[in-house]
Amino acid sequence: MSTVILATKLYIPPPRPNVVHRLALIERLNEGLRRKLTLISAPAGFGKTTLLSDWLAGGARAVAWLSLDKNDDDPARFLDYLIAALQTINATIGEGLAPALQSSPPLATEAILTALLNDLAILQDPFVLVLDDYHMIAAAPVDRALDYLVEHLPPHVHLVIATREDPRLPLARLRARDHLTELRAADWRFTSSETATFLSQAMGLTLTADDIARLLDRTEGWITGLQLAALSLQGRPGASEFIQAFAGNHRYIVDYLVEEVLRRQPEPIRNFLLQTAILDRLTGSLCDAVTCQEGGSARLEALERGDLFVVPLDDQRRWYRYQHLFAEMLAGRLLVEQPEQMATLHQRASVWYERHGGTADAIRHALASEDFERAANLIELAVPAMHRNKQEATLLGWLKALPNAMVHLRPVLSVGYAWALLARGELEAAGVRLREAERWLDTTMEAADTDAPVVVNHEEFRRLPALISVHRAAHAQAVGDVSSAVKYARRALDLVSSDHELGRGAATALLGLASWAGGDLETAYLMFADGMASVQRAGNLADVIGGAIALAEIRIAQGRLHEAMRIYERALQLTTEPGARGATALRGTADLYVGMSELYREHDDLHAAMQFLRRGQELGERNGVPQNQYRWRVTMARIQEAQGDLDGALDLLNEAERVYVRDFFPTARPVGAHRARLWVKQGRVGEALGWARERGMDTSDDLSYLREFEHITLAWALLTRYQSDGVDRSLREVLGLLERLLNAADAGGRTGSVIEILILLALAQHAQGDIRVALLPLQRALSLAEPEGCVRTFVDLGPEVARLLREATAREIRPAYAGRLLAAFGSEREQDAREPPLPSASSTRRAPIEPLTRRELDVLRLLRTDLSGPEIAAALVIALSTVHTHTKSIYSKLNVTNRRAAVKRAAELQVL
Repeated sequence: MSTVILATKLYIPPPRPNVVHRLALIERLNEGLRRKLTLISAPAGFGKTTLLSDWLAGGARAVAWLSLDKNDDDPARFLDYLIAALQTINATIGEGLAPALQSSPPLATEAILTALLNDLAILQDPFVLVLDDYHMIAAAPVDRALDYLVEHLPPHVHLVIATREDPRLPLARLRARDHLTELRAADWRFTSSETATFLSQAMGLTLTADDIARLLDRTEGWITGLQLAALSLQGRPGASEFIQAFAGNHRYIVDYLVEEVLRRQPEPIRNFLLQTAILDRLTGSLCDAVTCQEGGSARLEALERGDLFVVPLDDQRRWYRYQHLFAEMLAGRLLVEQPEQMATLHQRASVWYERHGGTADAIRHALASEDFERAANLIELAVPAMHRNKQEATLLGWLKALPNAMVHLRPVLSVGYAWALLARGELEAAGVRLREAERWLDTTMEAADTDAPVVVNHEEFRRLPALISVHRAAHAQAVGDVSSAVKYARRALDLVSSDHELGRGAATALLGLASWAGGDLETAYLMFADGMASVQRAGNLADVIGGAIALAEIRIAQGRLHEAMRIYERALQLTTEPGARGATALRGTADLYVGMSELYREHDDLHAAMQFLRRGQELGERNGVPQNQYRWRVTMARIQEAQGDLDGALDLLNEAERVYVRDFFPTARPVGAHRARLWVKQGRVGEALGWARERGMDTSDDLSYLREFEHITLAWALLTRYQSDGVDRSLREVLGLLERLLNAADAGGRTGSVIEILILLALAQHAQGDIRVALLPLQRALSLAEPEGCVRTFVDLGPEVARLLREATAREIRPAYAGRLLAAFGSEREQDAREPPLPSASSTRRAPIEPLTRRELDVLRLLRTDLSGPEIAAALVIALSTVHTHTKSIYSKLNVTNRRAAVKRAAELQVL
């Protein structure tokens, strides 16, 4: 089931005829445009939508409108509709985000919003984005998405939220920052003059001033109460007596007036109103199907002309909805008067939606009618499409509404349930559902021992054995059970039919991933490449591009850098072939550039590395795999490390950790180990060793591929500590760990690790004072690294390596290559020299107590501009919290308390 955008949800309601122009409120809305957010929060029937349509009709700004309903609780659906609404302003907004929304696992919501915000930032003309009926949203992920959107909204975009209850946003913080305009129930109550105008002009009533005042008092200025009262008064003699008896709180007033309004309608109209109250949206043929009558379109038009709480949803007057409060009142009367009709009406609506392609609505009405068998049948047919479109939240909601016993008898639903749970990280529950499905594969069960399985989607049922094995392999990968992942991937490969290229490719690729996690890199490469060949034959080019990233990373771990570059280049060529220009086909392209950037960084071509990384950033989350944000930040951090900006690199690593999204690729070089290495380079060895203790690491650990990078990091940290304290026992432990690591990496063909371990062995043996022995592992490292052009692997391990390289050059050990590496050490020193010096005390009237760091200088430069905090964070690719930390430090060092003073003080001190 592809995501189909319902255009009526994007339709701006037109102003009502004879509307009372609420000038004071409109002025409040106009004044609020200077802030980020306008919150319109009031109970039902207070005229929120009416005022907005009147305000927007007279405004100069363009408007993107989105009417929300309870189905938008699914984050993927919410983002789909948000993008569609924004595209009514500019069709290019979010046009490349479809693959991100459909990726598996889904790309983080924050990553998608970041790309969307970048698109919005490019626009110049101001516009208003309206989210109407936000109270329909109950899902926390959507709330978090809205919070992120508000926090980073460009200044030319103003957000309006209309709701019956406060959204779960940090409203106190927004108030404190003067980012929020609020219109609440007390602001919406009609004044005496507005009430008089409304009753006379809009409702055509002639009432005395006392009657108007009394009615206003009874309704407390509540617009819907006034409207309902006016409808009851039309054609009634003795208005004063009616108004005098009109008393009670809102609930009783509503009950009374609805009864009065309905009772005064002709019986056919009254039945039509009651029976169509179950519908969120109304159109002629749907109403005909639900009521078993004809003339639905004409009745809807008549209701609109009669101003009987019907709101048009399109310009053609084909789709309508009842005013929400009116619909709720109608539904309440239906439940009282015709409770036996409820299930039948929902069933009829379900059948209509199924025939007209509205699968989601067909399922919703089937569930509402408690026709669980029909709902289960529809859900089972929808499972493959829900899987493709990554709508696991919606699928889970449907399945949880079914009786568990019914799901238990439906193996296709059990597997679909398992997938949805697995995608959300609910691993234990996913295992339970897989076991439920697996029992139908047990051919040893006697027929009398169990009921027959219920199957509607027979094609999916035939694939069940292979599909269960695929999910089992994925489940095992997620929990780190490599041996089980291998077992189930092989089983899936055996079970899938030979002519099903996509299924065979997926099974083979899973087997390759399991071998990768186990450290058998050559097998992993061969299996994964074979799987991708099948996937390519099936025509899934986007998956092939994503798979190229895995293949290149395996080759890099094997020390085969040139081959990795060729893999990236071939994949990049695929994206330019005919038929490869669709949004889905380009998924993963951004990460090809990120991977190539990392290779150029290793070759110490930092200029090219930055060019490729910028290209990857331009494509960004729109065309990246789920790990795009994480991979980009790690690579940028490593470039900044090579440039000597260790503080900036740490900031980026912290950001990378925050945006990390778990996928089924093994994480062999976790961000924590990268951070520990930077601490070692900064002389913070104690913190690096503290990280190792937190990870439960020791020199006597059993070794595994997935912790190899971490153990190498531990060895370097211990070696660095030895170089300062000289404890022999410590050095012996390091040598023992390095020897074991070398044997394991050699056996696994992991040449990338072998080179690094050999360099550390050379450093450790040199620390013992034996240069001759130290040069033996260094010589082997040089011989392995030279054909592939490795540079940063040597340079990143510090200046002690340069001393060893000078010894190697003196002894004619790979002198040309060693000389090239020594030159790289020299260029690093030149990079440090190019950094702007901090001001000396003699150059200023009074120097700061403490020098500013390089990253603090970056922040200070941007404080001189008009950029906001979020914009500074975006420019420097760091977290907003990190900007706040640096800003606080700047204020402290410059002895100031605000931004303007900091800029002035920096100028006085000639800091910049």
